[in-house]
Amino acid sequence: MALDGILLSKIKEEIISGACGAKLEKIQQTGKDEILLTLRAKTGVKKLFISVSANAARICFVEKAPEAPANPPMFCMLLRKHLSGATLVSARQLETDRVLFLDFSAFNEIGDRVVLTLCVEIMAKCSNIILFDSSNTIIDSIKRVDVSVSSVRQILPKLQYAAPPKQNKLGILEHSEDELIKDILLKKNHYLSRAVIDSVQGISPVISREIAFLVTSYDEYVCDLTESQVERLSGALRLLRECASSQGALYMVSDKNGKPKDISFMPVRQYGSEYTVSVFDSPSRMLEAFYSERDRIDRTSHRSRELVRQVNTVIDRIIRKTAAQRSELEGCKNKDDLRLYGELIINNSFSLSKGCGIYRVENYYDDMKTIDIPVDPALTPVENANRYYKSYQKAKTAEVMLKKLIEDGENERVYLESVLDELSRAESDSELASIRLELSDGGYVKNKFSKKKKPPKELPPIEFLSDDGFRILVGRNNVQNDRLSMRIASANDMWLHVQGFPGSHVIIFSKDGEVSDLSIEQAAAVAACFSKASDGTLVPVDYTPVRFLKKPNGARPGKVIYHQYYTVTVKPDRDLAERLRVK
Repeated sequence: MALDGILLSKIKEEIISGACGAKLEKIQQTGKDEILLTLRAKTGVKKLFISVSANAARICFVEKAPEAPANPPMFCMLLRKHLSGATLVSARQLETDRVLFLDFSAFNEIGDRVVLTLCVEIMAKCSNIILFDSSNTIIDSIKRVDVSVSSVRQILPKLQYAAPPKQNKLGILEHSEDELIKDILLKKNHYLSRAVIDSVQGISPVISREIAFLVTSYDEYVCDLTESQVERLSGALRLLRECASSQGALYMVSDKNGKPKDISFMPVRQYGSEYTVSVFDSPSRMLEAFYSERDRIDRTSHRSRELVRQVNTVIDRIIRKTAAQRSELEGCKNKDDLRLYGELIINNSFSLSKGCGIYRVENYYDDMKTIDIPVDPALTPVENANRYYKSYQKAKTAEVMLKKLIEDGENERVYLESVLDELSRAESDSELASIRLELSDGGYVKNKFSKKKKPPKELPPIEFLSDDGFRILVGRNNVQNDRLSMRIASANDMWLHVQGFPGSHVIIFSKDGEVSDLSIEQAAAVAACFSKASDGTLVPVDYTPVRFLKKPNGARPGKVIYHQYYTVTVKPDRDLAERLRVK
């Protein structure tokens, strides 16, 4: 999916209507390629999010802003220096290209009013945020581009800003259907979808495929188009013009699991019944819905990469160690044979002598069948028997110890996999810091915090409210899970956890000792979302009153046992979880 120029024009109109005249109150850099501008307009506070990452470049208003790091990067400090307190006076677009200019009225260092422009270029891996002054002199950019990166266009401080080179395409709003069709038909050896995107400015691949679908019901070479299909192409381009020029509905396509696949400013039919289409009235709401989960995963993955690597290293070591212990345990299976050999040698010692390499004796446990027992010829029969008894005792002791070591290793692996699940769902630096502290307490990583540098304050459990008014809390990590289940919850509250998968502890707080069926069903759906089974279709969730929970002595954080419980099968419902979540 790509944010196209026409959709960007709709975002521009949204910015003009919602934030022009707004004062820039706060500037934050939430990621390597992300900026968050907090604007105070007459209608309230607006948060304008700008991302120029290669796979998610966009600009839109957001309701749920990502957390900013404690130490702002240099580009953020530069923006604060030049734009803090500035007023957004206009938003301009370079035709229907994916370049947007935000003009700010600000004061320079000597108190004179100046106009500074924040340019947002949405161009895949070449996307950039550039600040330049009224003379088009670049002050700086979030991505500096020198000659080693591009010999055509450099983006460096004190150079003159030059717009990206124009593409040889026609604007849907500036040219007629006949002009567009004429240009498309010149590309005879291309598929229609390719010809459309090469001819029409400001559209994304999903739009060009939709045009081809409306014309041919699939896609065909331009040279194979019939007269009736060319007429349908004219109608499809007319529809494209109407959708591009209006501030009408916007569309997001999702697969059967609810995962967003594409966005469009015109109706999308090419995917058929296998996909669902959601309708939005705001481009910002659509973009936030499309990118929110993907951004959270990407941002968390980036910030937790080192912790994930360290935990995976420990898990791999445990798996190898446990495999070796299982192999050693397999060798203990013949321990009873060792005891038998010792016994048979002792009982037949009167007829055996030193110097033989094999003792042939009768096994009175097996119908007096003759068996051969290998021995050390340098030892007496009694010494060989004692040798077998010692080997038996050693194998017997080893079996008990190995079973305990394997069990401990498996428990440790399960615990660390639950930590990986926590890391995959962490939403902030505070949560990551809490997980790091948990791992450092367990001796898995070094504690990077000291008395001078304390970890961020731990966030409270995530709170939800069921439709019939029952309070639901979800633990953010194993330590918080323990505290929530064993200290905060009371005996009659209901405890939930996904069966057979790592996940958060979920508590429903009872009313007069009772919990409703609806709250259990909704809390189970929330529990499924906060677990490793969140991508499943149907997930079993156990639930039981808190009074039936027990914490084994010496158990790792998050480990509880229970024997009396019920199970409900639910579908992980992120939309429900978001709706029930207490903001």
